Amino acid sequence: MAPQRFHEQFDQIQRSMPDVPLALGPDDASEFIYEKGVVLARDGRDAALVEETVRSHFTAATGLTGDYVRRDSPETNRSGITRIKVGDPGHGDRRGDRAVTHALRAMSEREGRAGHRIVSRNHVVSIAVNSCPGDEPVPASLSQGTNPAPAEAGHDPDTSVGVLVVDNGLTHDHALVPLLAHVEGDLHGTETDAAGNLLQYVGHGTFIAGVLAAVAPNTDITVRNTLNDAGAILESELGEKLFEAVDGGWPDIISLSAGTSNGRTDGLLGMDAFMQELRAHDTLLVAAAGNNASASPFWPAAYADLPDYRDVVLSVGALRGDGEFGACFSNHGSWVKVYAPGERLTSTLTGFDAPVPYAYQHSTYDACRYGFTYVCTCQSPSHVGVLSEDGTIAKPDQVMFEGYAHWSGTSFATPVVAGLVAAHMTANKETDPRAARQQLLAGNTQFAEVRGAHVPALRPAGWRPVPVVQRPVGA
Repeated sequence: MAPQRFHEQFDQIQRSMPDVPLALGPDDASEFIYEKGVVLARDGRDAALVEETVRSHFTAATGLTGDYVRRDSPETNRSGITRIKVGDPGHGDRRGDRAVTHALRAMSEREGRAGHRIVSRNHVVSIAVNSCPGDEPVPASLSQGTNPAPAEAGHDPDTSVGVLVVDNGLTHDHALVPLLAHVEGDLHGTETDAAGNLLQYVGHGTFIAGVLAAVAPNTDITVRNTLNDAGAILESELGEKLFEAVDGGWPDIISLSAGTSNGRTDGLLGMDAFMQELRAHDTLLVAAAGNNASASPFWPAAYADLPDYRDVVLSVGALRGDGEFGACFSNHGSWVKVYAPGERLTSTLTGFDAPVPYAYQHSTYDACRYGFTYVCTCQSPSHVGVLSEDGTIAKPDQVMFEGYAHWSGTSFATPVVAGLVAAHMTANKETDPRAARQQLLAGNTQFAEVRGAHVPALRPAGWRPVPVVQRPVGA
């Protein structure tokens, strides 16, 4: 990932969470964002052990103090996680948190003896795991329709598949779009700034719902605004919110286009209780593999590679516009189980009541090409070159949305796959989404190339490839 892009993402999330000091980790490697001054532990004995051990370690160590060490949440929580304050969150800057680092070190020997993780940073889980592509979404013509195009199947309330989209909510006028007739849920809330421009990532949940409805019309889709702080949420809050999202009943499929890396191979502590509960139900979690162009595990998608969750979670990477290769931004590796079109898809961004402007305030698209031989979605017919350079007072470019948009990311490959699982359930009268997942992948004959590897690919019938723009030699 381009470091500049990661710092842009950091800034926008920090602005959306002004009361939560954040840092980059580990050691400013820009792999993830986490909360300063706090660590997480499981409720009960683990939390008591962390609190006691860290306080003793800090009291004895030079330059550290145990005065701040205390529980920062109730002793029992639905998510099974206790927040423990370990330091002054106002100390230091974004390059890391000394108190958190030393708290993790204080527990390392105990964890080694226990053979499992006891303590964790409080990571930020986000739909925007980096800020590339920087010039998307871009307006799309209504006359060209969506891509994927809507399947011809109808909607039957007696056999429809229930899909929960955990995202940033719906735009206020989404109900004006016929394709979204069977979509309900939370509204995004504030959609525009004082000048009337769409705020960043507004429409993300609506776009995903449109992709899902196009691939699988026989679905009842509910979109939650769980990720409404610039598309982000703290790990300590995510488990609780996921439990709230299924309070009305567990759906057939959960589509989640968000996550984080954490430098580990054993998942997120804050999601542990929810993931264990998920195993006890028939629900399939379809999760985005992330946009860091990395092979490091990205959670929760990477649960698909853990023995206990291989039939519970389906991790999805993105194919580039021609569908033959992996998109340059897509995470990859053996933990990514299938790839689907995810570059320059076309779906609903807003309703059709009035055009809405969007002002682009990003830096050059060159910053997110990752060194690949084609322009990595960071160039569009509407925008070429500099949009708004950092450090200048140039007026940002502005475009008008009238309903549809082009957008790229594993965020959108995810609902393609969730929709294909749902469509398979309908076509085969299969009521078990996990069995449908297995049948769909077992019967799949499509493949693509990702970083030299031959990988399973799912391309819906209504999807149309788009041209891949090659960079000039030496560019």
